[in-house]
Parts: sequence; C-alpha cells; structure tokens
Amino acid sequence: MTDHHKTNIMTLTRYVMEQQRQHPDATGDLSIAMNAVQVGCKFVEACVRKARLINLVGLAGNTNVQGEDQKKLDVLSNEMFVNALIASGKFSFMVSEEVDDIVVVPEELRGKYCITFDPLDGSSNIDAGVNVGTIFGIWRLPSGSKATVDEILVPGSEIIAGGYCMYGSSCNLVLTFGSSRVEGFTLDPALGEFILTHPNIRIPSRGKIYSVNEGNSLYWDDATKAYFSSVKFPPPESGRKPYSARYIGSMVADVHRTLLYGGVFAYPSDRKSRSGKLRILYESFPMAFIAEQAGGKATTGSQRVLDIVPKHIHDRCPIFLGGIDDIADVEAAFASNNNWLNGSQI
Repeated sequence: MTDHHKTNIMTLTRYVMEQQRQHPDATGDLSIAMNAVQVGCKFVEACVRKARLINLVGLAGNTNVQGEDQKKLDVLSNEMFVNALIASGKFSFMVSEEVDDIVVVPEELRGKYCITFDPLDGSSNIDAGVNVGTIFGIWRLPSGSKATVDEILVPGSEIIAGGYCMYGSSCNLVLTFGSSRVEGFTLDPALGEFILTHPNIRIPSRGKIYSVNEGNSLYWDDATKAYFSSVKFPPPESGRKPYSARYIGSMVADVHRTLLYGGVFAYPSDRKSRSGKLRILYESFPMAFIAEQAGGKATTGSQRVLDIVPKHIHDRCPIFLGGIDDIADVEAAFASNNNWLNGSQI
C-alpha cells in the first residue's frame, strides 16, 4: 500500500489554488501572478547553479572571447522576471532594483497588481558560493488596469503578498498572503516543483543570534551601539547569555535564518547613510511583511517599517527585524538614547 503522506504532495501551485478556494470572490488573478513569479525563480535558480560555468558572473558590458556582450547575472535575472510578469497579464507596473524608472506594462497586457522586486539580492556573493535570492512584494492597485503611477507610493501595510526565494544548497521559497501564515517551500529538482517543507513558520519571540555588519559600528548612533552592546554584554542580573553573531551579508540568507531561529537582523542607519541602505519598496517592505505575519516585528528603531510612505521608488530605510521581544528591546534602546532618526545624535 502506498504511503499517502509521501504521495499527497503540497506543491506551491496547489497551495496557491487552495488559498484561492478559501475566497469565493477570488478571480484567480493572484494565482496566475504567483505562477509567473515562481517561473522567474526557477529560471534564476538554474542560472545561479551554473553561473561560473557559463560566464554569468562578469560585469555587464564585458565581452567574451567571441566579442559578444556578456550578460551579468542580475541583469539577466531582471529581464527574465520582467518578461514573465508582463506575459502573465496581471500587472500594470513593476519596480525593480535593476531599473531606474517604473516599468510600465503595455496597456493591452495590464492587470490590477503592482509588483516590486529585487531580482538577485546579494549577487556580488555568487563567486564565494554564498546564498543569494529574489525578494518580491505584490500590491493591488485601487484603479486596477487604469491605475496611475501615483498608486505605487503607498504604505507597506497595503501589501497583499510578499516573499523571497533563496538560492543556495537548496532553493527555498518563503511566501505569505497575510492572515498570520508564512509558508516555506523547497524546490524539488526531480519534479521541477516547489514542495511545502516549512509550514506555518513562526519567529521565536526571543532568539540568541544577532545579525548586523559590525564593520559599520564606528558610524552607528548611540541607540544602535547601546542595543548591540546589551546583547553582547548582558547585565548579570538579566540572567541572559550573550547573543551569537551571525552575518552572511546577503539579506535573504540572514533573514531566512532569523525567521527559523529567531534573534535580530539589522541594517541600521549610520553617519554615512542616515536613511539606511536597504530599499523600502522591494527589500524592507516584503521582509517586514513576512516577519510580522510570522509573529515578529520590523522597525526602523522608532517607526514600524510597514507604516513608512516612500516618496520615491528607490527610497531607503533602516531596519531591525526579528522576534517581538527582541525588537521591543531595540525600540527601548532608541527611546532612551540619542539616534539619527529623531535628530538627537550629534
């Protein structure tokens, strides 16, 4: 007799369709949109695995021995995502890390959604074999296919779907449609399908790991220094042990570990970058949405990330992301110490 649990596989496509069935008024448009996203992720995963073998790690504009233009992997990834998303007919606008301006879909192919994405976050790490990934967020446009670009610059709280796909020893796609559910899928190369392997991911309220680039600590404000000092040198009366430092330098990989094990991922503002370094629309918003739906929080130190209203498609913000107790400590440090965010730091 066949083991039912081994044959009753929950694929990403099946999961999305089941979510659609739970909403009788759903049109299926979001299901089609998500299919285009996973096609893009599968393409990028295949390219990442053979990037060095087929010379996809060079700078865009380089030429190979035949004198042909050599595509940089992040540029190729962007082109693949843009083409797949346009072909779905469900998006009117796209905001990509690789494109200076908003990508406007031809009128005959427009849909009711906007998508923001970083097609290949951490691409500079590929030569070192470090995990890289794609980050994306989807918004519903109030005016549908007749929407104008003004409808893109809205608070992150209006996001309806967010996720990332991590390319490394395995290919993992983490996704949420809200409703306090975050699901993790792993690509099965034999089937060519994403399979549910991490159902209902929840961030521990307090972890044991902090993840930040301490090479910038010279430029941190007093609040940031105070917080990280508190986790490295906890007072004896707290009964806590020092946190371990883990920093990969690829946001997708660092956030993925934080989701599973807890703790704090941070890219704070500093003297060199008062507004932070991570882009709001296609890095901070999707990751903050995932964190909150997994039971965690995401803050700039003084403001909920999803309450920010960007003024430009490539605006940046600082971010602290993790379990609710850990982020409460971050907010307490910012409330009681000078910082760049409120102008009290000199």
